[in-house]
Amino acid sequence: MCGRYVIFSTPEAIRALFRYGEQPNFPPRYNIAPTQPIPVVRLVDGKPSFALMRWGLLPSWVDEPKTFPLLINARGESVLDKPAFRNAMRRRRCLIPTDGFYEWQAGAGGPKQAYFVRARTHRDGTPPPLAFAGLWETWTGPNGEELDTAAIVTTDANRTLAAIHPRMPVFVPPEAFDLWLDCDAVPAEEAAALIKSADDALLEAYPISPAVNRVANDSETLIASLSTQTPSGPEPSSLQAKPNKIKKSDDQPTLF
Repeated sequence: MCGRYVIFSTPEAIRALFRYGEQPNFPPRYNIAPTQPIPVVRLVDGKPSFALMRWGLLPSWVDEPKTFPLLINARGESVLDKPAFRNAMRRRRCLIPTDGFYEWQAGAGGPKQAYFVRARTHRDGTPPPLAFAGLWETWTGPNGEELDTAAIVTTDANRTLAAIHPRMPVFVPPEAFDLWLDCDAVPAEEAAALIKSADDALLEAYPISPAVNRVANDSETLIASLSTQTPSGPEPSSLQAKPNKIKKSDDQPTLF
């Protein structure tokens, strides 16, 4: 699954990769959490377009959003069939820019260990930004209000991440951006071929501080490797809390 992620590349770098015409100016974010606004790239009039959406997909047919489960992830194995995702898979696929994500490894009776997962570094020593495969929907309320929402598509973890967690986000390579985004020209069944585990050489993961467990913490220090941090005594108890559990975020109910 994917329950927290980061985006810290410059707006110019993200715009160059995703080729949208807008020129948004957004700050680096190191602890993006469900229900927060996230950058999304979709196709509008045949061209990539930038938008902000709430993280947590809300299907258009939902009557009462307050009682509906928060769908931050969409299992790739069922996006063609499940009612919550099948229309979006056919008509509303998107890309979600990212520079990496967090995952937690279950301990043997102890606290979970947080990891940061990112692309392996280029020859210049910098990891490139990536693209999550996403789905989006517009929910319209009883008074005509509209809310754009999105979810990250997930699949089985590759060998790099399997020891940490059995699931991982789906990454779309730049050469396949058009294939994923163009819902008019590319049928959902064809686009679904992109739903697969990332190549083992794409990513690297390393343990980090439990400070990431608190959504309020949002700084570059969160992605620092434990091996580079100087011990400074016990962590404050507020930082030892387990990550907030999102209701049925990746292991969806049978309805979805």
